[in-house]
Amino acid sequence: MTELVRIVHHTSGIAEVILNRPEKMNALASAMFAAVIDVGESLITNSGVRAVVLRGEGRAFCAGLYLVNFENMKAGIDMIDPARLIERTHGDANNFQRVATVWRDIPVPVIAALQGVAFGGGLQIALGADLRLVTADIKMSVMEIKWGLVLDMAGMLFMRQLVRADVARDLIYIGRIVGGLEAVQLGLATRVVDDPLATALHMAQEMTERSPLALRAAKRMLNQWGNASDADLLLAEADEQSRLIGRAEQMEAVQANIEKRPPVFHDPE
Repeated sequence: MTELVRIVHHTSGIAEVILNRPEKMNALASAMFAAVIDVGESLITNSGVRAVVLRGEGRAFCAGLYLVNFENMKAGIDMIDPARLIERTHGDANNFQRVATVWRDIPVPVIAALQGVAFGGGLQIALGADLRLVTADIKMSVMEIKWGLVLDMAGMLFMRQLVRADVARDLIYIGRIVGGLEAVQLGLATRVVDDPLATALHMAQEMTERSPLALRAAKRMLNQWGNASDADLLLAEADEQSRLIGRAEQMEAVQANIEKRPPVFHDPE
């Protein structure tokens, strides 16, 4: 769809989204924000997609905001109008936050495969994914404080769901860099693996062999995890189950398990 962000559709139903500025460690130039949003939103209504793998081309996932952006700010060029930050352009989010929130609105699981670095805005994009697979030697940082800024790409929202408040303060106030093992321990990452992309594609393939309707129902409930009341989550469980149980897709899952064969599911309408 765009040179800055590529998308590869696998025949199995996996959509592989690739941040594609490897010569700049996939740093976020202005045009890249729109490209990420366009690609992400194209997947929201694509019923043929059953899982998404999000990765960066080259030696890094994403180094954050492109340094030239800061140099331009110093020179008084391309300054961001503060009103643009306050304006809600995508529901509760502005354009800058949408590059991260769009992954939660995609109705199927999104797996981020991270290597090299995930700094600042790059980390916040990854936090919007359902799962984050990292190498042991990755470098991750909430780096905004280094530039005199705060998180502004939905990082506060997602960190609230993933880490303790004191851990968030430790990371945000200092902007220190953490490796893969510590990132898992703190809650920023899901798992340390030798090859995040290969593992992500394998996991995505397994997901494509599960009921698409059940996966979508599970993601809807998990998206409520951080802010719904106990009563609302209990009701969501019952509501989603009532839409699945006894339907053709659920019965196919049962029959395939009994017959010890791969299930045959249809994409949702």
